[in-house]
Amino acid sequence: MGLWPGLIQHYRDWLPVSSSTPVVTLHEGNTPLIPSPALSQRLGRDCQVYLKLEGLNPTGSFKDRGMTMAVSKAKEAGAEAVICASTGNTSAAAAAYAAKGGLRAYVLIPDGYVAKGKLAQTLMYGAEIIAIQGNFDQALAMVRQLAEAYPVALVNSVNRFRLEGQKTAAFEVVDALGDAPDWLCIPVGNAGNITAYWMGFCQYHQQGKASRRPRLYGFEAAGAAPIVLGRVVEHPETVATAIRIGNPASWVKAKAAVQASGGRVDSVTDEEILAAYRLLAAEEGIFCEPASAAAVAGLLKWRDQVPAGAQVVCVLTGNGLKDPDTAAQQGSAAIHTGVAPDLAAVARLMGF
Repeated sequence: MGLWPGLIQHYRDWLPVSSSTPVVTLHEGNTPLIPSPALSQRLGRDCQVYLKLEGLNPTGSFKDRGMTMAVSKAKEAGAEAVICASTGNTSAAAAAYAAKGGLRAYVLIPDGYVAKGKLAQTLMYGAEIIAIQGNFDQALAMVRQLAEAYPVALVNSVNRFRLEGQKTAAFEVVDALGDAPDWLCIPVGNAGNITAYWMGFCQYHQQGKASRRPRLYGFEAAGAAPIVLGRVVEHPETVATAIRIGNPASWVKAKAAVQASGGRVDSVTDEEILAAYRLLAAEEGIFCEPASAAAVAGLLKWRDQVPAGAQVVCVLTGNGLKDPDTAAQQGSAAIHTGVAPDLAAVARLMGF
């Protein structure tokens, strides 16, 4: 078995690329799909829950799937620079792939609302960061205008190639399970990822690679739930900063996908998100960022509606190292400081 070549090469026949496309890859994709005994036990009734660990992509989030396509196609079109608005993960991915492809990267972020891990990544990859005194939705509106007026390629999920790359996660789920799951639970922020998963499941189903398509269950944070509320949220607020979005770019597409699947978009509170965040770490040894835990929080909220014997996949979109501050606040284990280097003293603290 050879080295994983990256998702463009592996799924080339399913993607809008040609022999002349200069593939910019960090060998993203091929992330683990692992069983979750703790969640399966909570659902009961012979349900099987699996976790798609997208935080194991090269920059620590699912955004790498879309960015390899967006940056490759930008380079094919002759671009020398890329731009995006971001709550953090998109900026890290854009900066990394731009660095790999020899392009300049500019990112607009909401000042004070990007987790430290994501900001550190973006700086190290060499992107120029512009922190605006506004929210993500305002930043996105600005970069769309900048991309129209200046020679920079927009790599947010309004770029259709982003969703083309992200749909490959659905392919991987089917390839691993042998068919589509009954339910797919996923966080919803800008709503591109849930749209992309539906694209992938539909394409595999149309070509006979899957016998069915899953019900999609998307979960917004209660303080940033425009799709659930049916209106733009002017001042979104949530601990899950990756989905702190009040006017999703893929709102219409996501809503259509969920309706076609027979699923639902619902909201979960910050308390429910953080409870799921702690559960995953304490019982499964999985450290995801808070936004990822929204998928699990939503599944637990809806568990009585899951059919007996169902296969459920929860997409964990980002790595917990992205947001160290929240982890430090939520950790329950004791930290003993100022302890003398004395064997008996240490043993006493250990309970011996």
